[in-house]
Amino acid sequence: MTEANVKRVKSSEIEFQDKLVAINRVTKVTKGGRTFSFSAIVVVGNGNGVVGYGLGKAKEVQAAIQKGLDDAKKNLIKVPVLKGTIPHEQYGKYSGANVFLKPAAPGTGVIAGGAMRAVLESVGVRDVLAKSKGSSNPHSVVKATIQALSQMRDPYTVAQLRGVELDKVFNG
Repeated sequence: MTEANVKRVKSSEIEFQDKLVAINRVTKVTKGGRTFSFSAIVVVGNGNGVVGYGLGKAKEVQAAIQKGLDDAKKNLIKVPVLKGTIPHEQYGKYSGANVFLKPAAPGTGVIAGGAMRAVLESVGVRDVLAKSKGSSNPHSVVKATIQALSQMRDPYTVAQLRGVELDKVFNG
């Protein structure tokens, strides 16, 4: 995520809602028996174009979730949201997970599966068509969705980069 259009956001001045995407129990077998620990992937967003994800690992579920929240608040990006949907179609890929995001008409809702739905609702998108292909691993799907959202460009920045008026961007 080192693209020029990715905007980092400071978490101190924003109110967040968080969504727990997945909890995984991990077992380590030692000569003294089994040791259990938990990993949690959490997505935070303000519902207005800012989203981030984090991974927390701990011996207890609550501690893992809290660590995931803290990590998510350190990895925030700004995403352009126009009229409740995304500006254009976009593919995203991370490891074995491929995601496809497509803008939708008002009233469509968020048509997306579990891990993608959490990310898209946190960012504040109300109408979108999304498809997850390949791996269904929540970690990879969340990272692929964030990667796709980080490549989104709104028409204003496109017009600025091309050096043309805003209506020329839409007319071709």
